[in-house]
Formats: sequence, structure tokens, C-alpha cells
Amino acid sequence: MQDNKVQIFDTTLRDGEQVPGCKLDTKQKLIIAERLDELGVDVIEAGFPISSPGDFASVSEITKVVKNATVCGLTRAVAKDIEVAAEALKYAVKPRIHTGIGTSDSHIKFKFNATRDQVLERAIKSVSYAKSFVDDVEFYAEDAGRTDNAFLAKVCEEVIKAGATVLNIPDTTGYCLPEEYGAKMKYLRENVKGIENVILSCHCHNDLGLATANSISGVINGARQIECTINGIGERAGNTALEEVVMILKQHPYLNLHTDINTKLLYDTSLMVRDKMGMPVQPNKAVVGANAFAHSSGIHQDGVIKNRETYEIMDPEEVGVTESAIVLTARSGRAALAYRAKKIGYELTKIQLDEAYKTFLEFADRQKEVIDEDLHKIMSIVDKVSKIAIV
Repeated sequence: MQDNKVQIFDTTLRDGEQVPGCKLDTKQKLIIAERLDELGVDVIEAGFPISSPGDFASVSEITKVVKNATVCGLTRAVAKDIEVAAEALKYAVKPRIHTGIGTSDSHIKFKFNATRDQVLERAIKSVSYAKSFVDDVEFYAEDAGRTDNAFLAKVCEEVIKAGATVLNIPDTTGYCLPEEYGAKMKYLRENVKGIENVILSCHCHNDLGLATANSISGVINGARQIECTINGIGERAGNTALEEVVMILKQHPYLNLHTDINTKLLYDTSLMVRDKMGMPVQPNKAVVGANAFAHSSGIHQDGVIKNRETYEIMDPEEVGVTESAIVLTARSGRAALAYRAKKIGYELTKIQLDEAYKTFLEFADRQKEVIDEDLHKIMSIVDKVSKIAIV
């Protein structure tokens, strides 16, 4: 695939929902699915239809409300899985069956008690059977990150012949380094016949904190789909975070790669998923965390007040955040105090600011943060002591 568009495959409703405590009912899934469609994702992995009657019903209902995105159902390399997924997807405007099998020696030996040839045969059969139901078939080589490249290339070549349209190369355990994962994509592009006719896809886990880096390395080396979740939720330490890869590609135009995501909906979508799933977002989470655009250091605050780009590489409005936050603490300087005071109606002269700052530091040393209510008290104290009218 020569296009420079990177497709966004969202698996919040499948991989993300596998997190303990994040179970969603069908109504909640429909709300999130409609938002993902509005957000501009290319593929929504709606669930694992054979896993339960509830999941089957959810996938089926999602296909009825999604207007633009491809709707995908996950299966194992098992005929019954594929049949059930096809049934669940029958109302989809653009259906995709996502089938596959583990390809690493670890999975082949310990998970399947099989041989490489047996796994290869199952891979071919599953793709061929899925192809009899839908045109769009994605094959996943589970634990591809730890799979021998030569064998992985052989599997990929054979499933392309069987009809696969997308090849998912998962770093299932989050083990790869970015250089290794990118090199694996490059190897496949150079050694698999027919690879130019399919889409290579990244599906990276975050066990070592490298999911986003690995996905970016993958697309730099020829992948054109990233599988990810809102807020990076997912098994164990999570998946690649959708908001991170989208903004990385947007902020680095020299990569000549882009997505169709409406980034101004990212923050609101993050909040929606947080609330529906009951999974808090860590404050320092990139792009959508509460502190992503918050500044409490005096040096940083002064720089941001003078020019936002001194300490912010993204405009908060690009991701749906109204403005940067200047948080007042004992580390804050006069510029931050004057800025926040002006926000609530106090236009201070230099003399007034000097007086207010002394009192401010007393407050700041007693508590973690000085809020607007405290500022009103500070201005009242300064006015009484100095007899200076605060306007």
C-alpha cells in the first residue's frame, strides 16, 4: 500500500473491554461506537462474537449504527468462531473478519502443542474460510514480535494467497524495542510476495511502555494501520493509545503520514471512555491527561504566558482542551500570580503584585495548590494591610 494515510483501527470495545472491571453493556458500547465513528476511525473492532451471547448481540447492534467505519469481529482460527462472527456482522455496511493464530515457537509449542507446518495450515484454512463470508479479512499472527522473521514471512505470504487483505503483526507481549519492531515490518515488506497488495498493521502492547513508539516505528517502516485504544486501555499494561499516535503523526508532518481523525474530539472521547468504563486516566497521561497542558513551575509558567510554544508543542484546542492551565503552587512566580489574578478580575500594578506575592507564598507553603477562592482572600489581605486599592 503506497498511500501515506495511516488507518486507525480502534479496539477499545474488544481489547480495551478485556480489562478487569471495564465491562460494558450493549447500550454503552453503542454510545462509544457512534462516537468512534464520529471521531473518524477507519475500523471499529466491535468485539469477539463467539465469546458470549452478549458480545454477539453487541457486535450485531453496533453494525446497525456505524455509518462510516468498517466494523470488525475477532475470531480464533476455528471454523465455528468464523461462522458466528460472519453472522454477527451481516448488517455491517463494511464488515471485516479478524482471524488468526499464534506463530511464535512459544505459542506453537506450549499453547497449541503443534508444529510450524500445522499452524501454517490452520492459518491458511481460517483465512480461506473467512473469505467465503466477507471480502475484507484481516489475519493476526499472534506473538509476531517474538516470531522468527523467516517463518513469519512464510505465514504472511501464504495467508495473502488465501485472501487476506490486512496482515496484523502484533507485539502481543510488548517485548520488542522500536528498532526491532520497525525492522520486522521492513523485513516483511522486502521478503513477502504480494505484500504490496495488502495493508500491514501494528498491534502493540505496552508492557514495557513502548507500545506507541513501536507503532510509530512500524508505520515509518511501511505499516499503514495502527491498532489502538482510547486512553491506551487494554490487557495488562494496555495497548497503543489512539490519541498519542494520532497526535505524533500530526505534530511531525515531515513523516509525510496522516490520519483522518478529528483531533478536536480526542479529549471529550477520552472522558467518555473513562466514565463509561470506570477506568481513571492518570493525570500525566500524554495528550488527554489532566496535567497534559498544566504548568506549575514558575519558569515554565512565565514562558507559556509569554508564548505558549515555549513549553507546549500542541495547541490544547487541537485536542479539544479549552486552554492551558496555570496551576499556582509554591513553585510559581509573579507572572503566574498576575496572570491568574487577572483571570478573576484583578489588574495589579507592579507594587500591588509585589505585596500580593508575599502573601501568596505564605498560602502556597501551607497547601499544595492556591485556588481562585484563595486568591480573593489574598487580595483582601493585601488591600487591608497596604491600603492599596485592588481594581
